[in-house]
Amino acid sequence: MAYQVINSIVIQSDARLSAAEAHGMATGMLCVNDHVASKQWLTELLRNALPIAEDQQEVLVRLFEETRRLLNSDEFEFDLFLPDEDSPLNEQIEALRNWCIGFLAGVGFANPKSNWPGDVTEILKDIVEITKLETEDVSGEDDENALMEVTEFLRSAVLLLRDELSIGNNTLH
Repeated sequence: MAYQVINSIVIQSDARLSAAEAHGMATGMLCVNDHVASKQWLTELLRNALPIAEDQQEVLVRLFEETRRLLNSDEFEFDLFLPDEDSPLNEQIEALRNWCIGFLAGVGFANPKSNWPGDVTEILKDIVEITKLETEDVSGEDDENALMEVTEFLRSAVLLLRDELSIGNNTLH
């Protein structure tokens, strides 16, 4: 699924989000509750947005369901939905920040109680810190490598959170 297609739908809806933030929100909700319905995500995603066409809703639902599938895959296929590597570095970092903001919101929507098992609190604190990344004056191979490292950390952290929270789901709900 192309990032630009999803981003266009989200921006067109005036939801004040990006595709990265929308995907982060879906991922956060699914990490807390794998059985959450795509309709609940759409409701949160489009809460203050203009109505979107049914075919656009279907595209968003496909993103949500593909995210669910990838999170549940034993093949470590899950990845963050971000602009491609050809995008300017500051845009990639901004998208990563937005993804983290969406993820944290999704976790909060799915479980506002915040009684987290295991290392979940520490991982969530790390994700909060990533939302503070600067996008100005970034360039070069060092910053690109740092972005890749943070992205890989997040990818692993999400899968760890999903495992931790699915174990704790019986006590969360």
